[in-house]
Amino acid sequence: MTDVVIAQFSDAIRLANAARAARRKDYRVLDAFTPFPVEDVIECLELPPSRIRFAMLAGGVAMAALAYGLEYFSAVVDYPYNSGGRPLDAWPAFMLVPFATGILLASICGVIAFLAETSLPRLHHPLFDVDGFDRVSQDCFALALIRPVSAGDQREMMAWLRDSGAQLVSELEL
Repeated sequence: MTDVVIAQFSDAIRLANAARAARRKDYRVLDAFTPFPVEDVIECLELPPSRIRFAMLAGGVAMAALAYGLEYFSAVVDYPYNSGGRPLDAWPAFMLVPFATGILLASICGVIAFLAETSLPRLHHPLFDVDGFDRVSQDCFALALIRPVSAGDQREMMAWLRDSGAQLVSELEL
């Protein structure tokens, strides 16, 4: 369980300023919730690199190799048919199916990796219980910070967030 402090701001500029100041104060910025992308905040987040591209590459290459291997096995090993002295392994003709099925499995792997990385579908999240959090998708901006361990640091963080323009500061346990 992680103890989190949620600070809600009225505009993107205050949110970005608070996120930059939090990084300078060595507070760990967990996430930001905004109705539209705020570029200044993204650089303050400690986001892990996405694994979606790797999953798509691995799935696509594996499926293309499997499809080509099946075609090769059926045309060269299992049922060799010599038609007019042509080679049994006609790789240009064999490329269409591996390419198409590779793209299909790559997209399926991408969707699965996306759902796994974002923990979706999730019908309820503890953030939904925070007062005013439903406005984040419309006109409110929220910043989630890891709460410090000591009580003095917690009080200092709460006061600093209110001084930096937070309209509402809430504590939450994830």
